[in-house]
Amino acid sequence: MGAEAAPVKRGWAVRRAGFWDPAKAADVVVLDAGDRHRRRIRLQGQRGTDFLLDLDEVVALRDGDGIMLDDGGIVLVTGQAEPLAEIAARTPLELVRLAWHLGNRHTDVQIAGARLRIRRDHVLEEMVAGLGAKVMAVDAAFDPEPAAPQGHGHDHGHDHGHDHG
Repeated sequence: MGAEAAPVKRGWAVRRAGFWDPAKAADVVVLDAGDRHRRRIRLQGQRGTDFLLDLDEVVALRDGDGIMLDDGGIVLVTGQAEPLAEIAARTPLELVRLAWHLGNRHTDVQIAGARLRIRRDHVLEEMVAGLGAKVMAVDAAFDPEPAAPQGHGHDHGHDHGHDHG
C-alpha cells in the first residue's frame, strides 16, 4: 500500500488587513478581484500550501487579509494586478459626481485615495473623460467597494391596493 495523502487544510476564517501581522504569514495566495469574492474554493499558496477555503458565507477578501487555517497558520491574500482605469477629478465634488455616474451604471468602483478605479471599459472611460475626468491606464490590485444590499426594504409582491405614485 502507498502512503496516504495528507488531508487538505481548511481555511475557516478571515483576519482583516491591519488586524494581524502579514510578516508571520505561512504562505501567500495571489487572487484577482473575482476570485477574492468567495465562500468555498480550493487554493494553493505560492509556497505550496494546499487548502480549502471553507467559510460560512460569501466574503469579499481584500488585499492584505489573512485566511486562518485549521492548523493555526495564516495565508496572506494579495490582490493580483489587473488592467484598470484610474480616474482623477479636479475637485472633490467632481469626484463624487463621477462616482455617482459610475454607480448608476452598476459598475464596480474602488476608491483609491482621491481617485477612483474601475476595470478597463472604453465606454465608461469615454463617459468620465467627457465629464471632465483625467483617465489613466494602470495595472493594480482591484479592491472595489462592497456592493450594497439589493433590496430596498419594501416588497412589491403584495396586493393590498396602495399607490407608490
